[in-house]
Amino acid sequence: QVQLVESGGGLVQAGGALRLSCAASGRTNRINVIGWYRQAPGKQRELVAAISTGGSTNYADSVKDRFTISRDNAKNTMYLQMNSLKPEDTAVYYCNAKTISWGTSYDYWGQGTQVTVSS
Repeated sequence: QVQLVESGGGLVQAGGALRLSCAASGRTNRINVIGWYRQAPGKQRELVAAISTGGSTNYADSVKDRFTISRDNAKNTMYLQMNSLKPEDTAVYYCNAKTISWGTSYDYWGQGTQVTVSS
């Protein structure tokens, strides 16, 4: 299993920046892709950004050129640098890790961290 702990959320004014961290523990060697999802009130959870073990990244169109995902494999930690924040970025942000074992994919989630952007 994999355990994920997020940190770094908070309240920021529009145009500001925040950096989220996700510390992974457990069977981290089985993580194939790790990323961030977010869920705003009344909306479905959506992918924000993800990064593979090979370093390939994927971003939602709404955050491209503003957010940057990175990972420090030595520390088993992933980061999401969020710049030029907008009120519509307000949501609970969840860390997600995907592993593959014997051909079966598994999803692991953190507890979430609140990001609030005021206008």
